[in-house]
Amino acid sequence: MTLVLGIETSCDETAAAVVEDGRSVLSSVVSSQIDLHARFGGVVPELASRAHVELITPVVAEALVEAGVELTDLDAVAACHGPGLAGALLVGVSAAKALALAADLPYVGVNHLEAHLHAAWLAEPDLAPPLAVLIVSGGHTMTVAMEAHGRYRVIGQTVDDAAGEAFDKVARHLGLGYPGGPVIDRLARDGDATAVRFPRAMPGEADFSFAGLKTAVVNHHRKHPEAPVADVAASFQEAVVDQLVAKLLAAADDAGAPVLAIGGGVAANSRLRAKVAAAAEATGRGVFLPPPELCTDNGAMIAATAWWRLRSDGPTPLDAGADPNLRLG
Repeated sequence: MTLVLGIETSCDETAAAVVEDGRSVLSSVVSSQIDLHARFGGVVPELASRAHVELITPVVAEALVEAGVELTDLDAVAACHGPGLAGALLVGVSAAKALALAADLPYVGVNHLEAHLHAAWLAEPDLAPPLAVLIVSGGHTMTVAMEAHGRYRVIGQTVDDAAGEAFDKVARHLGLGYPGGPVIDRLARDGDATAVRFPRAMPGEADFSFAGLKTAVVNHHRKHPEAPVADVAASFQEAVVDQLVAKLLAAADDAGAPVLAIGGGVAANSRLRAKVAAAAEATGRGVFLPPPELCTDNGAMIAATAWWRLRSDGPTPLDAGADPNLRLG
């Protein structure tokens, strides 16, 4: 039995979790900063970093208590070391290194994107590669061929806004508040997704683009302010989801993957989940849709990935820093 404490502070969630053998979650504590950033319509990096400093100690303490373990019971301490906001990452990395030093434990630095890939095994331990995975969040949108643990190939990625970023920007323009994803998802259920035919960018290509779609929604709303907001929201969401699903299927064809999976905050979107499931059934593929609590940033996915990395690569040197621009691969 191997117990790993995982710490996640890449953006605006301060999270910690204890995971056994890379699959069994003993505790998972997430403190969100949504209320802190809502008045600004998005994450303010300096405020996020300061909040992490205040929250990291109680969040880690709660994760240990919830798991029923002491620091000395652990076998390793891990933290997300990129990609993400520089100041925010440093808080988690510094905390993990300090705990590792204090308890004479190995430290493992974890790639945030790889962690979203490994989140699937926390809910479906028998899942086996190869997989075609869509990672979709406020900061990242990409399709990845996961050939094995630690062996990945990025097939397509966004050339401008991430999908979650587009949700936030459209919601802000429509006066719906922050974060945009959940409120648009809820509103769209009462709207007509065929009311407006918004563009689906870069058809036939592996990469994504959402900046033009965002502009199209803004222009339509300015020209037709009387249009029902629910219809605009539903039509916008449908355009986003159509692009995501089409490119995930293309990535699966490219990789020869028999299973589709999604991860990241936008993976909690109800319309995306429904259309990915339908696409998998239509193409005779398996599908994995993680529970919502594993879609958003969390410490459990960090701990799970650290377990795999510790077995394959060993500990991370303590002089390794954070990398805000870390890539997958």
